[in-house]
Amino acid sequence: MTEGIAATDFPGGGARPAGKWDTKRECLGAELDRLWARGRAVLGCDLAIMGGAMTWVSERNLVAAISNAGGFGVIASGSMSPDLLSAEICATKALTGRAFGVNLITLHPQLLDLIDVCADHRVGHVVLAGGLPSGAAVSRIKQSGARVFCFAPALGFARKLIRMGVDAIVIEGCEAGGHIGPVSTGVLAQEILPQLTDVPVFVAGGIGRGEAMLAYLEMGASGVQLGTRFVCAHESIAHPRFKQAFIRAAARDAVTSVQLDPRFPVIPVRALANPATQRFVAVQRRVIDRWARGELSQKEAQLEIEHFWAGALRRAVIDGDIEAGSLMAGQSVGFVTRGQSTTEILEELVSQALAVLAARNERACDRSLLFRKALSGGQDAGE
Repeated sequence: MTEGIAATDFPGGGARPAGKWDTKRECLGAELDRLWARGRAVLGCDLAIMGGAMTWVSERNLVAAISNAGGFGVIASGSMSPDLLSAEICATKALTGRAFGVNLITLHPQLLDLIDVCADHRVGHVVLAGGLPSGAAVSRIKQSGARVFCFAPALGFARKLIRMGVDAIVIEGCEAGGHIGPVSTGVLAQEILPQLTDVPVFVAGGIGRGEAMLAYLEMGASGVQLGTRFVCAHESIAHPRFKQAFIRAAARDAVTSVQLDPRFPVIPVRALANPATQRFVAVQRRVIDRWARGELSQKEAQLEIEHFWAGALRRAVIDGDIEAGSLMAGQSVGFVTRGQSTTEILEELVSQALAVLAARNERACDRSLLFRKALSGGQDAGE
């Protein structure tokens, strides 16, 4: 087991009175550590806060920074080849000696080869995303000694994953950025957390402050996952224009992709509205009209619609093309108001959670004092 909040080397966040504050924070930290002890144990880190795997953003620098600050960084492998993933894992290990994981897409044509790469590098945690994984994939990861994390969009799905041998579940609501499901984080948490106690469950989607993090922990979560909050971290390699788009955005600016015709399904993606999202609607309309006139087959039309976003995320994140690129972001983008170090972000989340616990303890003390006064006929308890 790691040491928890007391061992996390946060920088000084302004002048604080010594002694009494340190003792109080230590007691509150112990309470928070108790709440996410199971998450810390399965991750092997001080803070049960996972970094969401964001393609092009969650690479060696940000992943290592999150882990070094006490959280748990996760490499987004995306469409990487086995050789590229191998190089990324090596580069991350050069930047941190702490635990981190690798996110693999279940639909990747070389999934088993990517799993073997993780095994060769003794990666301790593999997160499978993008659909129900095969039993062979889960078994292969577990045979390497690594822990398997999977996303579950519903309780029945989660229970099936547990029967397959998955070690932890991530439930992600539609407030998240990128590819999303139809159900909100709050509803998923209410559906799954009270019912699922077999394995640790991490909650994701729309979490931007420590108060929300604490609320899910008290509902039974073992930890949380955040992605959008880390995009503008100093250690993130995202282009300055991409970061500025996040800083300027409000929660309502992170919208889901529009589907014009159910015969041509569009996978729901949450991103900041920009000229490209408007053009995507126009492209769908033109392609569907061409199909209706018999100029395209349904398959050709579907491929043309899907091809619109090809390479768009890289154009935005790496090249800084915020007009034609895809600005994938969760609704927690409204809490991204400035650039911060990864350590600052984690310290802020923890401090916000501890402030709630402190206020609650203060109220409990006040009630106790009033009760004692009432029993003593209005006299102070010490009189």
